[in-house]
Amino acid sequence: MDVKIVDFPQTKVAMLQHRDNPERLNASVATFIEWRKSSGLSPVRQSQTYGIAWDDPATTLPEAFRFDICGSVSETIPDNAFGVINGEIAGGRYAVGCHYGSLDNVSQTVWALFRDWLPGSGETLRDAPVFFHYVNMINDVPEHELKTEIYLPLV
Repeated sequence: MDVKIVDFPQTKVAMLQHRDNPERLNASVATFIEWRKSSGLSPVRQSQTYGIAWDDPATTLPEAFRFDICGSVSETIPDNAFGVINGEIAGGRYAVGCHYGSLDNVSQTVWALFRDWLPGSGETLRDAPVFFHYVNMINDVPEHELKTEIYLPLV
């Protein structure tokens, strides 16, 4: 896997916190998309789309699973009926690897970063969650052409 080290800037985001069974994550994504469309505050064509993975769905009880759906913003998000709040992605050093194709198996790429790349890298993990940058969207490209950057926080 080709991995690069980057300095990611602290990024303000609109955030919908999913705190539920991972099988219901797509319903939360649909809510966030509806908020994006109705508010105009994080338009998908001019903003970045992120997912913050607090937990691994394979090792976390379904009712304890946490995942934040995010879109970059330049202004404060007002209270809204969708539950979208103001948030941020911490800046700092990150190792970045890419996952191509379906998100159904993105965890395999995440674990490859931890298992294969990290031990020989000389790097140390920072206490922060892994996050995803969705470079393109399923509505824009065929599923096999999806590109997702995985950001692993480093000291």
